[in-house]
Amino acid sequence: MTTPLSKEPRRFAPLKEGIENTGGAPKLKGIVFDVDGTLCVQQNYMFGQMRSALNITKSTDILDHCHSLPLTECEEALEKIRAIERAAMVHQEAQPGLVPLMTYLESKNIPKGICTRNFETPVNHLLGKFLEGKTFSPIVTRESRPPKPSPEGILFIAKSWGFVGDDGKGVGEGLIMVGDSIDDCTAGHRAGAATVLLVNEMNAHLATHEHTDLVISRLDELIEILEKGFVGRIARGDEDNDLKGARRVCCGKERGKNKAAKQRR
Repeated sequence: MTTPLSKEPRRFAPLKEGIENTGGAPKLKGIVFDVDGTLCVQQNYMFGQMRSALNITKSTDILDHCHSLPLTECEEALEKIRAIERAAMVHQEAQPGLVPLMTYLESKNIPKGICTRNFETPVNHLLGKFLEGKTFSPIVTRESRPPKPSPEGILFIAKSWGFVGDDGKGVGEGLIMVGDSIDDCTAGHRAGAATVLLVNEMNAHLATHEHTDLVISRLDELIEILEKGFVGRIARGDEDNDLKGARRVCCGKERGKNKAAKQRR
């Protein structure tokens, strides 16, 4: 027997004209995107190169390590990882469905922003190569601290779009955060935004994480979802109680066969 949900799924009104918003879902106010692994195909090999250059272990967050160093050493460490990112950016590949989704969002006048742990040069390279003429504003890079999983970058974007609370601070409700890592989903969740996981073999275990509202396997799948009205999955606690872990498959692949999550930058 199914018990009443303790928390309703996140919902947004349909964007397609003619579809009635029968449930009174709120209007979608904007979408924030991650970059590496989201707008472009993941380049996870960079993280191993970065850790090797910095002589740190896999369990150590790369940016946290850099900022723990004295100022001069910090800048030297950051330059090492920037050099790796510059070399990798020339091999960037657009995610399937990238251009159709962005074209659709602009046709609906949905604001688009970026919140990434990258630095600005690879971001600008990607936008110029694959999304020339498309507007993303603001763009929050790792130069703005603290980085994800802090919600501050998303809340800054919300405030820039004029979505503020009585205290004058940014409000993430009404937004969607699209990403491919636990940092993306946690930042979005903590900001009060709905979260969409762009799933792949490396991160499929995050499909049932409590900070993940919805899962897609390619970006343009989001078009039909938004047209009909965004509906997230039920709360993690309710899912565990009512479905008893029945959800075991993501994109036709069993979770037991999936690899580890994308490493934190």
